[in-house]
Amino acid sequence: MINDDPYLWLEDIESEAALAWVAERNAETDAALASGAGFAPLKERLLEVLDAPDRIPYAARHGEFLYNFWRDAGHARGVWRRTTLEQYRTDAPRWEMLLDVDALAAAEGTKWIWAGARVRHPDCGRALVSLSRDGGDAVVVREFDLGTRTFVEDGFQVPEAKTRIGWIDADTVFVGTDFGPGSLTESGYPRTVRRWRRGTALEEADPVFEGEARDVAAGGWHDSTPGFERDFVYRSMDFHHSEMYLLTRESSLIRIDVPDDADAYAHREHLIVSLKSDWLGYRAGSMLAFGFDAFLAGDRTPEVLFTPDARTALAGHTWTRHHLILETMHDVSTRIEVLTPSPTPGTGWARAPLADVPALSAVSVVDTDPDVSDEFFLDVSGFLQPSTLYRGRVGGETEIIKQAPARFDAAGLGVEQFFAISQDGTKVPYFVIGPRDVSPGPGPALLYGYGGFEVSLTPFYGAVTGRAWLERGGTYVIANIRGGGEYGPGWHRAALGADRVRAFEDFAAVATDLVARNITTPAMLGAAGGSNGGLLMGAMVTRYPELFGAIVAQVPLLDMLRFHELLAGASWIAEYGDPDDRADRVHLHALSPYHRLAADQAYPPLLLTTSTRDDRVHPGHARKAAARLRELGHRVLLHENTGGGHAGAGDNEQSAHNNALMHTFLWSHLARSAPPAPR
Repeated sequence: MINDDPYLWLEDIESEAALAWVAERNAETDAALASGAGFAPLKERLLEVLDAPDRIPYAARHGEFLYNFWRDAGHARGVWRRTTLEQYRTDAPRWEMLLDVDALAAAEGTKWIWAGARVRHPDCGRALVSLSRDGGDAVVVREFDLGTRTFVEDGFQVPEAKTRIGWIDADTVFVGTDFGPGSLTESGYPRTVRRWRRGTALEEADPVFEGEARDVAAGGWHDSTPGFERDFVYRSMDFHHSEMYLLTRESSLIRIDVPDDADAYAHREHLIVSLKSDWLGYRAGSMLAFGFDAFLAGDRTPEVLFTPDARTALAGHTWTRHHLILETMHDVSTRIEVLTPSPTPGTGWARAPLADVPALSAVSVVDTDPDVSDEFFLDVSGFLQPSTLYRGRVGGETEIIKQAPARFDAAGLGVEQFFAISQDGTKVPYFVIGPRDVSPGPGPALLYGYGGFEVSLTPFYGAVTGRAWLERGGTYVIANIRGGGEYGPGWHRAALGADRVRAFEDFAAVATDLVARNITTPAMLGAAGGSNGGLLMGAMVTRYPELFGAIVAQVPLLDMLRFHELLAGASWIAEYGDPDDRADRVHLHALSPYHRLAADQAYPPLLLTTSTRDDRVHPGHARKAAARLRELGHRVLLHENTGGGHAGAGDNEQSAHNNALMHTFLWSHLARSAPPAPR
């Protein structure tokens, strides 16, 4: 039974006893991993990458300015700043500093972490700035004047909560926050949407919508597109199902009657619907465009913007003023094109390529200005290809506006894609980044995976992995297992609930295939994953321990019988199942790594990392697993950062430290000989 758990006391996050126990575990981990001669130089080289002044300062346009948030050696917590396009084009732009988070934290004696800002449109004169205390998901919100670069005295301010807030007009916002008992869902997110007017108390904000207690969250937003100003509210019944409503001027609700598992939104005259299940004769994974007003009047005749096939899925899309930029994945490599609606509704959309993308690479739209122009910023990168940032205008010329230098020595390295055959015969793609010449035989390899919540693992340039792993001669592998979105909604649904084992089997199949290809051996193969990927790592420890020489589970989910009782865990019931449902409880007990731990099983060495300030995945998951493994006599290390939230790190120094711990741990167990000093 749940109540028989002898380590429930470790769920008391900040109790004196629990923190004392954590301090002992941290000391053990530091002694084992951080005291060696190679640790400090490795950490220094990783911090050098994270703080590098010649990184690309990715920016978002709001009006005439490009806004950027930046951390470096002199600004550990970061600065929010802006510049003009003319300056941004230069190698050393002049930035106007808006908010120095380090200075704010020092002045207020609070470890503030930047959590984003919502700039008011179309005037762009004010912003709603969110600040997290030491990295948690809960934030405080303060109104900020972009002209005076100061917080607005007596402006919109919301105390710490998992708040959702957005502008309606200069003096009104939609807000969902903790208004007291009954105002939050069981997952800890806002249950109500309220209209809050300037000059009134937060508690006096007018309710306009309310979800159910068992929903994940409710929210509202204002569409400020000139000529198409509209208000919408929604309720997310679970992680994958929601309802959206048009909120009329009379405060009545008109349901946007699409499937509750579809992603839908209005853009100008269009209603865009991305399907997760079949509808109106169109396949799951398709993307449809309706006339918004016609749809509300009952017309269900769409324009088909994208239709998936067995190897191609929708990856994303972004609007410019007159066009839609469509990103798709073909065997997890990105393709990109421009769609243009005909001036006459219902007469089709023109298609044209936007950019050529190298094989085994990724492209992403960084920013557009959809109310004003057809400008776009496009980032192209690959596993061994540093990012190049392009600026262009649809139908016009494209320029390279920024280019990142190489951060690690890629000489002799190559990238290949292979397919493993899972237990049920499914072909599972994976990327291998490592030495081109494998003639000397197998070597240390690190296998990374996630496998949940439709998250796709696409190619990227990982400078930290490059310095900490590839330069040492290691091979890095990314597994595109089921549960992700690499092949559309079906790839995700295949690993839901009791079928989560499919993701585990896929990852094990990739591990087995790496050995069969003589890339590595079980003794030299490590695995790493975080959050839901931490659950995956727990499954590897308890189900496939013979396949790995060492495993790292970061901010992991491990107790599948109590996850719904801890912090935001109830929001993931749609992904895993409900422990309070007798039928689901059977498979959740079988899936739960914490409950599969046994004394008579040989496990690979394990490093667990978490954060005291993680208010999404409770640190009790990692703490309890470490305690149980210690009791059973197994090798385990735990590192719990006191801050950092679910990211595990609140600044670059913490991130460098965590990465140095992980790679030192893995290399010490997997390398055939002592690791060379970092170059």
